[in-house]
Amino acid sequence: QVQLVESGGGLVQAGGSLRLSCAASGRSFSAYRMTWFRQVPGEEREFVATISTGGVLPDYADFVKGRFRITRDNAKNTVDLQLNSLKPEDTAVYYCAAGRSGVRDAYRTEKYDYWGQGTQVTVSS
Repeated sequence: QVQLVESGGGLVQAGGSLRLSCAASGRSFSAYRMTWFRQVPGEEREFVATISTGGVLPDYADFVKGRFRITRDNAKNTVDLQLNSLKPEDTAVYYCAAGRSGVRDAYRTEKYDYWGQGTQVTVSS
């Protein structure tokens, strides 16, 4: 069992930055692929970024490449998402998720066993 709690969301102007953090409790954090998704009301949850169990081989959705960076610290049981050059269209609730999928399935929400409650990111124009 893994519990996930996100933090770091807020209101920022376009072009600004935020750093989201996801703290995990429970066993075997390092055994899980960690992924960030986001969701806008009325739309499906969409893949943002993922990182492998060892903290290497990150992968990103095309719309965030070069702007967001995912990192993890297995000693601290945390996974972070640095959001730079934010745009109004990045406004969403951001969720972290833990699963055991390979990178090919990382974008599929059904592959994740545990989810956080989400943190709101609002980017004003």
